[in-house]
Amino acid sequence: MVLEVNDVRKSFGQTQVLKGVDLRVDKGDVVAILGPSGSGKTTLLRCLNFLERADGGTLRFDGEEFQLGHVSKKDIARLRKRTAFVFQSYNLFLNKTALENVTEGLTVARKMPKAEAEGLGRRALEKVGMAGRMDHYPSQLSGGQQQRVAIARAMAVEPEIIYFDEPTSALDPELTGEVLAVMRQLADEGMTMLVVTHELGFARTVSSQTVLMEGGVVVESGPSRRVFEHPEEERTRAFLRMDGK
Repeated sequence: MVLEVNDVRKSFGQTQVLKGVDLRVDKGDVVAILGPSGSGKTTLLRCLNFLERADGGTLRFDGEEFQLGHVSKKDIARLRKRTAFVFQSYNLFLNKTALENVTEGLTVARKMPKAEAEGLGRRALEKVGMAGRMDHYPSQLSGGQQQRVAIARAMAVEPEIIYFDEPTSALDPELTGEVLAVMRQLADEGMTMLVVTHELGFARTVSSQTVLMEGGVVVESGPSRRVFEHPEEERTRAFLRMDGK
């Protein structure tokens, strides 16, 4: 087991967004988190990587347990070094090349020598099919190419788990496939991934586990094939029908 969280709670003002979420991720799992807009999917992911501070709940990472409402800055920094986050909107530095975007975190946050960082960065970019565009700036790249750079940046830190927040939702349909292909490759290689997505085809055919959230709680979770072919909850059946099962 890589990651387990229990009773995760988060409110923004008077609005309770997460109402006690439980989740378990084993090594090599690809967990797809589905649900309608406003169900708390992205907030959960951001709480797991401490981009938002949860109000309560516990997180167990590789055997260590943390109280989410009281994690020290030192522990947050330590946990983040073992994970990576791919954002919906790429979050690339516009004044840096693809290679510089990948190596920035290695040289600045991890104090890695530049030559070593560039070696890791080049290998990561080659892996996502960006070998010929390492010296290009984001403005010279399509949305799909920018997202592949963002995935390479995540891969370069050699994380134990990668969090993906709607990685294709900002892309035109014709560019979505190239990003999903990279994610499929990562899944085939055994990378542990937690993916908030609206791509039901990806969830059904690539993920090992599927979680459906609605209204800040987990409605249903289980092996993806079972959830899609034999959902146990009526709300799951309704969501899959609505999204074109």
